[in-house]
Amino acid sequence: MIKAIFQVGPDHAYRSFQLTGHADSVDEGYDLVCAGVSSLTLACVNALTEVAHHAPTQTANSKDGGFLKITSIDAGSDSQVICQTLLNGLLDIQEQYGQYLQVKIKE
Repeated sequence: MIKAIFQVGPDHAYRSFQLTGHADSVDEGYDLVCAGVSSLTLACVNALTEVAHHAPTQTANSKDGGFLKITSIDAGSDSQVICQTLLNGLLDIQEQYGQYLQVKIKE
């Protein structure tokens, strides 16, 4: 299962997010849940850098169960909209494939 955790501050601004695990919904290379989550997440990270012009801190490890952590997210509106878009997309996937993806928001 993929677990996504979004950390928000007291002002409800996104501070960080992390994704761990693998969907394992089907054989490797055919996993649409994994592909969807990966595509959304990579698009978000790229947009934070290229659109919002603020490169967050990234920590990744795909070998040991899949891990991506993004920290130091800018509090500006562009960065926040990008993170909200990622969250919305992941929640949509969770709605259909909740046995493979769990999304949480922590304050």
